[in-house]
Amino acid sequence: MPEASPRGTYLLIADALRKDIETALDGEALPSEAALMRTHDVSRNTIRRALKTLEAEKLVTSVPGAGWRVSSKPIRPLVDRMTDLIVEEALAVGDTYPSESKLCERFGTSRTAVRHALAQMEGTGLLATVHGKGRTVRALPTNQETT
Repeated sequence: MPEASPRGTYLLIADALRKDIETALDGEALPSEAALMRTHDVSRNTIRRALKTLEAEKLVTSVPGAGWRVSSKPIRPLVDRMTDLIVEEALAVGDTYPSESKLCERFGTSRTAVRHALAQMEGTGLLATVHGKGRTVRALPTNQETT
């Protein structure tokens, strides 16, 4: 079993799968859930949460009876686009980060996908949650890659 992570084990597995997907061909099948369970030494539920995270980012799609496949038109991960928002909006440390509903509207994604990305950003120390005030910028992104 992997060590406990403040980000959540499923997010670490999603990151590992994301790297594999970058080199995969369009429509290529991912390993089965059972194989992923053995590889990462975790439960099926953890693997499914990781796959659902990638599905929310439109990187993979579930094909009934055939497993998970790499999506035909992968888009940049939501967490990266949301991290770029800090620079685009010229937010400083301590500034309020946009609300979940505004992020859903801006990126055209579900609240679940936004919450997963926010959890990743909090896990990496970019955002902090202040009870009653929402999320604030805790640190500025260090690597600025544009695509």
